Amino acid sequence: MTTHVLDSAHGRPAAGVPVRLERLSDGGSDVIAVLAKSHTDADGRARDLGPGTAEAGTYRLVLDTGAYFAATGQRGFYPEVAVTFALPGPERHCHVPVLLSPYAYSTYRGS
Repeated sequence: MTTHVLDSAHGRPAAGVPVRLERLSDGGSDVIAVLAKSHTDADGRARDLGPGTAEAGTYRLVLDTGAYFAATGQRGFYPEVAVTFALPGPERHCHVPVLLSPYAYSTYRGS
């Protein structure tokens, strides 16, 4: 699993964002395990999240945007962005990009 975080307010990669990948229960309400913790690199990418193949199930990608905004001198509305997604079957690669600004964010299933 990977993510790419872009700071759309400044038109650049969001470097240094703390990222956590969690495996959730079948209902998606309880954390079963924290699979990985990382930070985005200078290009805004976290490439080392989770195993080589992700099993079917529900996952949550959590970005500590409050830490990123504080480190870059921005004031943000969302101190954390949590993206919950479900994989219907085993996946060799899952990419979840996030476009971030102090007062909005968006995400999509990447390739």
